Amino acid sequence: MAKAKMLCVLLVFAAAASFAQDIPRVGGCLIRPGTLCTSRNLSGAKLSDANLTHSQFTRSVLADTDLEGANLDQSDLSRADLRRADLRSPSLQRVSARAARFDEANLSSATLKGAVLRNANLRGADLTQADLSGSHLANARLKGASLLLAQLQGANFTEAHLTDADLTGANTEGAVFRRARTSRCKGCP
Repeated sequence: MAKAKMLCVLLVFAAAASFAQDIPRVGGCLIRPGTLCTSRNLSGAKLSDANLTHSQFTRSVLADTDLEGANLDQSDLSRADLRRADLRSPSLQRVSARAARFDEANLSSATLKGAVLRNANLRGADLTQADLSGSHLANARLKGASLLLAQLQGANFTEAHLTDADLTGANTEGAVFRRARTSRCKGCP
């Protein structure tokens, strides 16, 4: 009987170890929902279509990372560096990205509903056809950013820097642009 119990315990440990080996690691982080990966360097990682919901990447470097089609819903990207990242068509609903860097990132067709992007740097970012409805972009820097045909209903751009940005064809119904800097902004209200 004791041998049977021991064998059962060993089989459970072996199965758990096998499962853990199936989860990819990048920069010392397990790539799965609920990933805890703070202050790590994941530059250039290939994470397209990854399910990273409820994950934490605060202060991590994700520059030049491929996150096309990834799901980062309700994740924390505060102070993360996502410069030049490929974020085409990902889901970033209710993501917290306070003071994150998205300089020259490709966020075209991204879903950022209810995202918190306060003090984020989106200089030169491509947000063409992105859905930022209900997002908070207070004091965000969007200099030279493309928001062509973007969904901006109810978004808060209070004190945002929209110099040289392009909002042509964007839906700005109910969006707040209080004290926003909009010089040379195309399509800004």
